[in-house]
Amino acid sequence: MIKIPPTKKASFNWRILSLAKVAKYVSFVIGSIILICVGIIIFFPDPFINTFLKDRITKAFTEAYPAYSVQFGDVHCNVWKNRLGCDSITLKTREFTCSAASFSVSGIGWMDILRQRDFTPHTLTSSVLDAHKIVLIFRQSQNVLRFGMLHISVPDSEMVTDSIKYYSLLHDEQFFANSPFRQTRFRFDIPQIKIMGLDCLALLQGNTYKAKSINIHGVFADILVNMDKPYDKNSSNPQMPNEALSSMKEIVKVGSLKIINGQLKYCERYAVEAIPGVITFNKVNVSVSGIANHTSHLDTTVIHGEGLFMNSDTMKLFMAIPLTSTDFSLRYSGSVSTMDVTELNSFIEAGEHRRIKSGVLYSATYNINVHSGHASGTLRAEYKDLSIVVLNKNTGSEKGIFDRISSLIGKIFIIRRTNIPDKKGLMKIGEIKYTRDPEDYFLQFVWFALRNGVADVVGFPKK
Repeated sequence: MIKIPPTKKASFNWRILSLAKVAKYVSFVIGSIILICVGIIIFFPDPFINTFLKDRITKAFTEAYPAYSVQFGDVHCNVWKNRLGCDSITLKTREFTCSAASFSVSGIGWMDILRQRDFTPHTLTSSVLDAHKIVLIFRQSQNVLRFGMLHISVPDSEMVTDSIKYYSLLHDEQFFANSPFRQTRFRFDIPQIKIMGLDCLALLQGNTYKAKSINIHGVFADILVNMDKPYDKNSSNPQMPNEALSSMKEIVKVGSLKIINGQLKYCERYAVEAIPGVITFNKVNVSVSGIANHTSHLDTTVIHGEGLFMNSDTMKLFMAIPLTSTDFSLRYSGSVSTMDVTELNSFIEAGEHRRIKSGVLYSATYNINVHSGHASGTLRAEYKDLSIVVLNKNTGSEKGIFDRISSLIGKIFIIRRTNIPDKKGLMKIGEIKYTRDPEDYFLQFVWFALRNGVADVVGFPKK
């Protein structure tokens, strides 16, 4: 019987076992911490973003756009929807301050921003922006622009905004008192603007304004001019449409613009706190096509419009403006249907110091051509029983003896009471000759040229 000697047991290295366990436990702990952190970032990202990332996002934006300073409220993030929002945001420059009560943007490549430490327009290729209760305050003029809602979708190339309001923080008298010269106060209230086919990235870069269509719904425009002050001859003259667009370095190209069911109130005030002369247009529908500048060929913008004039009759307008022309030229024509001309008293009493006692307009058509700021054309107006009296400039009364004499002279020597074709079909055709005053705004020039033809038909002194 052979005896096998017992094998010697291998010695166990407890030190190696301990190190392996420690490494295993440490790896487990580290992995658990990483998983917990990832879970917190995914399911509870707001504290992480507000603590660590908000300042980096602010810094990246400021470095990309040094002229701006931005402040964010509490930031909220939805990882699954790739959406980042905040309770409030404020953007400041030397010219204006812009704030929003809520703001959210989705589809941004945040990792690209963090890796590249750069914020470029191309980062927003798939982004959608929504903001509410936006307020834009212009520091120098104290004008305010408000939006109830703003929605911009870069993938859909659209922008929609509603409840747009533009106004001055100053009362009218305070607004006009701030300058020794004539000023124009604007107020706008627009329920909705919708822009389709918008080149959002070019818009953000600020070098191109391009869109297929712009629809403006229900706009109300209120314009007031204080005619009691002189025009500032040392100031730059108001630009005409061709001058404004050609002077822009940015490229502008809009396929069509429509104003749907708008209202216009144009007023001229001739004394402090005096009742202004008022012209109104209601149910205004306007279609504009071919808005462009910096094109290789001459583009002409065509405008078709109609509206209810002075709550009485329908006025139609056609206008063609060569926006790429170096001089101010255009042609426009239109018509007015039957109306009681006493409706015009709300405007002419303040400015012309005359009152229409009676008169019926059956129809009026006009055709005007403008070349280098010189308007010429004709006006056909059929009316009858026109009676006009002169008003006292101080009291506004027509009862003074000298006013009655002036009115009588006007009836005999000046005012054409009736302008209906006779048996031979002849009638007075108003001749339009008006040269643009350097202080005329575009709409003022259009009206003044037309008023020149009215004065020629009726017998008013031309201005």
